[in-house]
Amino acid sequence: MPEKKTFYITTPIYYVNDVPHIGHAYTTIMADVIKRYKKLMGYDVYFLTGTDEHGQKIEQSATSQGLTPQALADKMVRHFKALWKTLNIDYDYFIRTTDRYHEEGVKKIFKKVIEKGDIYPGDYVGHYCVSDESFVTDSAEDSGDGNKICPDCGKVTQKVTEKCYFFRLSAYQDKLLTFYQENPDFVLPKSRMNEVVSFVKMGLKDLSVTRSTVSWGIPMPGDKEQTIYVWFDALTNYITAIHYNDEDEMFQKYWPADVHVMAKDILKFHAVYWPAFLMAADLPIPKQELIHGWWLKDDRKMSKSVGNVLDPHVLLKHFNPDAIKYFLMREAPIGADGNFSHEGFITRVNMDLANDWGNLVSRTGGMTQKYFNQRFDSEAVYSPKEQTIKDQYLELENEVTELFDQYRFNRGLEKIFNYVGQLNKYIVESEPWILAKDPAKRDVLAGVLKTLIRAILSANTLLSPVIPDTAEKIKKIFNYDASGLGWKDPGEIFHINQIEQLFPRVEPKDFFADEGADVDKKKKKEKKPEKEAEEEPLPEGMITFDDFKKVEMVVAKVLDAEKVEKADKLLKLTVDTAADTRTLVAGIALYYQPEELKGKKIIIVKNLKPVKLRGILSQGMILAASGPDDRPYIPILPEETPVGAILK
Repeated sequence: MPEKKTFYITTPIYYVNDVPHIGHAYTTIMADVIKRYKKLMGYDVYFLTGTDEHGQKIEQSATSQGLTPQALADKMVRHFKALWKTLNIDYDYFIRTTDRYHEEGVKKIFKKVIEKGDIYPGDYVGHYCVSDESFVTDSAEDSGDGNKICPDCGKVTQKVTEKCYFFRLSAYQDKLLTFYQENPDFVLPKSRMNEVVSFVKMGLKDLSVTRSTVSWGIPMPGDKEQTIYVWFDALTNYITAIHYNDEDEMFQKYWPADVHVMAKDILKFHAVYWPAFLMAADLPIPKQELIHGWWLKDDRKMSKSVGNVLDPHVLLKHFNPDAIKYFLMREAPIGADGNFSHEGFITRVNMDLANDWGNLVSRTGGMTQKYFNQRFDSEAVYSPKEQTIKDQYLELENEVTELFDQYRFNRGLEKIFNYVGQLNKYIVESEPWILAKDPAKRDVLAGVLKTLIRAILSANTLLSPVIPDTAEKIKKIFNYDASGLGWKDPGEIFHINQIEQLFPRVEPKDFFADEGADVDKKKKKEKKPEKEAEEEPLPEGMITFDDFKKVEMVVAKVLDAEKVEKADKLLKLTVDTAADTRTLVAGIALYYQPEELKGKKIIIVKNLKPVKLRGILSQGMILAASGPDDRPYIPILPEETPVGAILK
């Protein structure tokens, strides 16, 4: 039997100066999803995460808390491990830079680079950012007091004068550029690769790789007065964790890493410094670096100093871990920043997971229990509709695996939930509750429910890397143990077990009422300015800017469109607004066919009072121009327009 292909994936190791927040969770969840997906595809996967425990920042943070650096590290590691356990993160190893074998590995590679002649003594005079543990060039913005402002974190640097050792980074400029040219997908997305190439082309200066004024670190071999630069130390974890010290079978098996997952703010260290260190040590370079954006809150990067860090435990009080994983993977494309709002989170989870997915599973299982006493006792008859459901799934599986291979999880999940919407529509069209009343149609009813169960189990496999706990629950409900992709064989479905509510719906008022919730809905009530005594009335037909602001117009994607029965002029549209999925009824059927609108991005008025038209609740209005003959002209937006974007 041939050996499985290996796949080695890592997160950055996280600083232990503070407890983990949603940014740490996002990176780690993404790596966990990739691991589970690769395992599903048959790979032998090794997933590494851990903590970075050396450096001046840790030293200072420990002192401020009255702790030793080691005591602070031990305390914070417990927080990280506890959160990863709660979130069901399936890592294979958790490394700490204070581990003895890691220190030995760092010294080993450092010695190799010294022997290569690429490390030499000198004097460093310049600016150091304690927050980012990095050196800042003279070209950085002046702070006004003789120091500089760090271009990455915005904090004021410290002026440093000390003896140290330098790494000949400048000697690797051309080698790095050649490597990038030969490996254009080394950094994803492409825009980040372009940033790296531009940075290196601007010229590389030799890098200080030791400190004489920082004691909390790994001593430099051959000079006990120096400690090794924290980034040289930290980056080496990716090889020490897989036995670089011995360069044994494990190291040979997994190195070079297949993908390093990280946020954009540490790209330079991983895409410039790390490859240069490896070149100097005659070691292979990782195959790829996957760079994601930041999660913003109130349109700002989450930061302890700003006071807008989001604690995952707040969400975990009300939502299961799979809900958090789904939202983070569904909401932001790789490389782009995501703006977190509690309202958007609650709406997405309630609509997609509770309403669409959870109800689909519950209804299907419930009808099987009710109409067949938990197990099928008759042959099934299938129509072309059931074949279409199967064909749609097989097409979906090809599309989703292609997207997941490219780490485009948001697009893959969008396609899966479009299919889930089709299954819910299939239930309505098939009317199993009507079929159940006619004993002569029992075989047709069996065909409908078996098709639904097979479709659910098939889609469940695609969703399993993102919502693994729920995927296992669904397999238990339908008494199904097999793994792997493909349309599920009806012969393997025997019995319906206890049905549990997968995603209990959370009402916003209950969530925001929680005193412990760090919610962005708490806003100070602003007093309205008093009207001036002689304020001039508005000309007829004019409105104020405040009036205009009341109209909430957003970009929506049409997921489905169909004609309303017995209404020649009406179309029923199902649209995605990013915050929710809703139904609109519009009088455009004489001018637009449903197929013309499916997949298109349009503008809707989102906060219009819902009304019922022909028994259908219409939750908004399409924005359209009207010609002299009252013909509507709907603006169709470019494909790249973000769903949920606000018009203002």
